[in-house]
Amino acid sequence: MEQLEAGAADEKPLWRRIVDFPLVAMLIGIAVIVFGIFVAGAIAGHVLPDLPGFTTNMKFDLVCAPLLIILYKLIIRHLGEHKRDDLRLGGSLRPLGAGLGLGLALFAAVVAVAAVVGAYRVTGEGDLSGLPGALLGPAIFAAIAEEMLFRGVLFRWIEEFGGSWAALVITAALFGAIHLANPNASLVAAVGIALEAGLMLGAAYMLTRSLWLPMGIHAAWNFTQGEIFGVPVSGNHAHGLLVARLGGPALLSGGPFGLEASVIAVVVATAAGVWLLVLALRHGQLMQPRWVRRRAISAR
Repeated sequence: MEQLEAGAADEKPLWRRIVDFPLVAMLIGIAVIVFGIFVAGAIAGHVLPDLPGFTTNMKFDLVCAPLLIILYKLIIRHLGEHKRDDLRLGGSLRPLGAGLGLGLALFAAVVAVAAVVGAYRVTGEGDLSGLPGALLGPAIFAAIAEEMLFRGVLFRWIEEFGGSWAALVITAALFGAIHLANPNASLVAAVGIALEAGLMLGAAYMLTRSLWLPMGIHAAWNFTQGEIFGVPVSGNHAHGLLVARLGGPALLSGGPFGLEASVIAVVVATAAGVWLLVLALRHGQLMQPRWVRRRAISAR
């Protein structure tokens, strides 16, 4: 079957083979996402009327998240040599629910350890006034946009070209690096994000070959730390149900960036990432580089 597919690919016209090549498909996917973000910004800023209680950023999140899903369904899933929909609606509730539960449990564990060692302390009660913004921005928009880009586009086609290990390392490093643009970011914070989130979310995608599990983990992780425990979300100020203070050595508290830059989060989330990666390997989800796969086919 693989030999027939390889032969069929060689019979395609040159332009089609170029467009379907993994790294070209990846660039097209990136361009589609950038286009969606640009259009959403224009709609939120110049088309949508003022909505009571909604800031411009919230209007952008409200428009951009569904628009990116539409563009994924219309364009991105049809790209590349092997067409695949990583946002299949059928059977999506189970991995999404598992992701939400895992993300909540993991950050709750991080906070529990931080509280025991004195790095996290509740100082008062908050309220739900920040709930709409927390749901739209750090939870829904960040989970959809970042997972679609880093796992649905970058990981998918880097893996198809260079194999699973290359995709895991490169996307984790890029995911950490992009957080250097966040408030209060540092090299330590970027490395922490790469290890704890880049590995865990990449492994979640490998295991399921779907975006629902990593999106669920990502959304719940952000929402739990900000809206529930009042911890800065990747350096951004959070207004949650609890008013809390981080203290002690930055190694334990993460400093102004928040607990994501702490050794506690790195250990807890990286352990979860290794567990997901082991499950993915046991389920045969490791992909060899493109040239290795083609050499194996030619040798048959």
